[in-house]
Amino acid sequence: MPEQNLTPEILTAALQGLEAQKARLGAQIAEVKRMMGARPQEPAPVAAPKLKRKMSAAGRRRMAEGQQRRWAAHRQKAEAASKAKEPAAATQTPRPKRKMSAAGRKNIVEATRKRWAEFHRQRAEAAAKSAGKPALMKKAAQKKAAAKGPAKAAKKPAKKTAAEGPKMTAVKAATPLAGDEGAAE
Repeated sequence: MPEQNLTPEILTAALQGLEAQKARLGAQIAEVKRMMGARPQEPAPVAAPKLKRKMSAAGRRRMAEGQQRRWAAHRQKAEAASKAKEPAAATQTPRPKRKMSAAGRKNIVEATRKRWAEFHRQRAEAAAKSAGKPALMKKAAQKKAAAKGPAKAAKKPAKKTAAEGPKMTAVKAATPLAGDEGAAE
């Protein structure tokens, strides 16, 4: 695109042409609106901005004094109510802290031991009935026994080395497959 030299005369002529087009379009819009039955729009009257009302210093002072009087009355009522409650609270002595005797504590400890012994006895009986195993075995011992058992070794597959690739292990060779009944004989 070649560069244009825009002189002020060219720009002025362009501006006048655009303003003429704008005036023509405005007239056409007004004509269409008139045909539609609309009245020509007049610019809406501009409302005067609302002035902020200012309060005089004397008015602010009267409001502050009134608020101070209301709070003073409120505080006086609160103080009177607290003074009325004070004599009743002042006559009562605080209760001494309750202490447990050694015999009472001993009774509680014994009762707790009996309850736990009964609980463990019932739990052991239930476990013995359901599993048929020794009931007094603790949880940690049961977990250790389960971890050391042969079931754990059977779960882990044997690692194969590159040399063992196609070979069958002795266990696999000894167990017949479902479809190989004749091969195992």
